[in-house]
Amino acid sequence: MRRVAVVGAGMTKFIHRALETPKELSWLAAKAALDSAEMKLDQVDCVVEGTAPDAFDGVHMNGEYLSDGCGAWKKPYLRCYVGGGTGVYALAQGWFHIASGLFDTALVVCEEKMSTCLPHPQAAFLTIFDNITEQPLKPNLLWIFALEMNRYMSVHGYSVEDIAKVSVKNKRNALGHPSAQLGAELTVKDVLASEIMAWPVHRLMVSPTSDGAAAVLLASEEVAKRVTNKPVWVQGVGWCLDSAYWTNRDLYYPDYVEKAAWMAYRMAGIREPRKEINLAEPYDPFAYKELHHLEGLQLAPKGQAPRLLADGVFDRDGDLPTCPSGGLLGVGNPIAAAGMMKLCELFWQLRGEAGPRQVPGRPRRGVAQAWGDLMQVGTVVVMGVN
Repeated sequence: MRRVAVVGAGMTKFIHRALETPKELSWLAAKAALDSAEMKLDQVDCVVEGTAPDAFDGVHMNGEYLSDGCGAWKKPYLRCYVGGGTGVYALAQGWFHIASGLFDTALVVCEEKMSTCLPHPQAAFLTIFDNITEQPLKPNLLWIFALEMNRYMSVHGYSVEDIAKVSVKNKRNALGHPSAQLGAELTVKDVLASEIMAWPVHRLMVSPTSDGAAAVLLASEEVAKRVTNKPVWVQGVGWCLDSAYWTNRDLYYPDYVEKAAWMAYRMAGIREPRKEINLAEPYDPFAYKELHHLEGLQLAPKGQAPRLLADGVFDRDGDLPTCPSGGLLGVGNPIAAAGMMKLCELFWQLRGEAGPRQVPGRPRRGVAQAWGDLMQVGTVVVMGVN
């Protein structure tokens, strides 16, 4: 397998965007990634595009519709989607194309325009549950996550206050991100004063509905060394698909993340993740999910992530900076683009180009993770500068 590097990254602002179509959002992110690498579209061999279900963009055959906006006119083109896990999985798809020797460059673009999913994205989510065993219960993601968060708190003996600290950290971190939708200086008291959506989930523990796109440009080792003196290498990729029957699993621990993480870590030659990873961007659509996923990523012992959070370990200047971007809670959550945003952040952090968000000491290796569908998809990518 050939080595593959990220040589460019770009993203739009994450917000409700009434003026731009999904195709235009894809174009903005793709152009930003190309510009950052000082490359032109005719230097791109293939395009990988990621969006979640078509209903979010409100467009039938969304992959075909978005293709030219992503830069895929008359180029080999692939669409992939695994719900919220799409943004990280899309990079793995681009990695396959180059590592295999099929292509030398790949533009990977992820986009979501959730404000067009009327009346609310939840209307689309309602259709994904088993029509016999689950849909009669009229489930929605908020109360499922509330059940999961409550189970996590009960197993490990934590309070809502312990979980709320994730929102405080991530929204504060997002203040330094030019694309952020909800950066804010908050206290735990502010988070707990916000509306209870489904106990114990408060509104400020939930990522917003967002529109946006993000993209990276991948290149083979030969091309990467020719176009930049600061390549960021894709060291490992991993994925796992657990059962769709989430009611049959104990949701307090994400096995799907652990399996995906070890797949990526083995590829990257990592044996002790906590010692060998300098920076983490776990998926945080709800505050507790960051803690949940850090444990699945083997970056915190089971049940210990909230204690490490309280000790400042996951702060930007802590021992393991986590979501220095601001994460989904602060930057925003256009489903597929959210995971790609995290990969863009690793790229900028590892190159020392994150501006006011820059982690001290110039990290050498980072991990990004995304999760989706019915609490079942784990996607993980390890990136580094060596």
